[in-house]
Amino acid sequence: MTWGSRRMTLGETTRVMGIVNVTPDSFSDGGKFFTFESAVSQGLSLAQAGADILDIGGESTRPHSDPVPADEEIRRVVPVIRALLSRIDIPISIDTTKAAVARAAIEAGASMINDVSALRFDPDMAFVAREAGVPVILMHMLGTPKTMQHAPHYEDVTREIFAFLEGAIHFAQEKGIPKSLIIADPGIGFGKTLIHNLTLIAELRTFHALGVPLLVGPSRKAFIRTLLKGKSDREIRPDMPEVEIGTQAAVAALIMNGAHIIRAHDVENTRRTALIVDAIVHAPMHPSGGSSIDAAS
Repeated sequence: MTWGSRRMTLGETTRVMGIVNVTPDSFSDGGKFFTFESAVSQGLSLAQAGADILDIGGESTRPHSDPVPADEEIRRVVPVIRALLSRIDIPISIDTTKAAVARAAIEAGASMINDVSALRFDPDMAFVAREAGVPVILMHMLGTPKTMQHAPHYEDVTREIFAFLEGAIHFAQEKGIPKSLIIADPGIGFGKTLIHNLTLIAELRTFHALGVPLLVGPSRKAFIRTLLKGKSDREIRPDMPEVEIGTQAAVAALIMNGAHIIRAHDVENTRRTALIVDAIVHAPMHPSGGSSIDAAS
């Protein structure tokens, strides 16, 4: 994928997008990086840990969350983007559904748009993306963050989300965004039940037929905590170590099933997982089925 002066190869090694939530209420780290200083420090730490992209967001999209005014979102993210780009040189993505926020972030130096509404919430978003010539991530979400977890239902979750993303890609192309700058995200945790999420992970390779790179964000999502909790009464918080272990299990499955980019809170461990799974996925095999890699003890 090439845009402006940037080039990112996708498919050879899994890319990791580090999350910086400049919010008081995100589900996993709400308030932890809400100040300018803490957000910049977190971004630098994620870059040092090996993030290929940083995703900066000023509005929580957790279930049942309320929207934030565009001017407040801009106030939160723009200074952080400017400060980070004065210190590091990796692509910064703006996580927003608002064209005004995306425009301000791009003017500050952001070079990707991560729109969880897939261009649906703001009619000007496609224009901003086209004019800027930056990659745009189109994600599936059922409803809005406030309503998405109200009894989500699908007859065939993979087929229906594939059709949604196919339509979103066609819409973006009609608005002048080249397919070479589109990334698709099936939206793990956004209007899905436990079974829906597990099915999407297991059937992720189906989405390769969209013809665009796939980004997936399983990090610390509720489905992982639900599985870990089982039938017990104990509380499983997003920041618990076992949740990160569960996240890395999901990351491994996603890479095995064809994810190109993983959106993650813990970049260091996600890169470790990707290193091992990428090696397995790309291991050369002899026609007989035996590996050509020398055995190591």
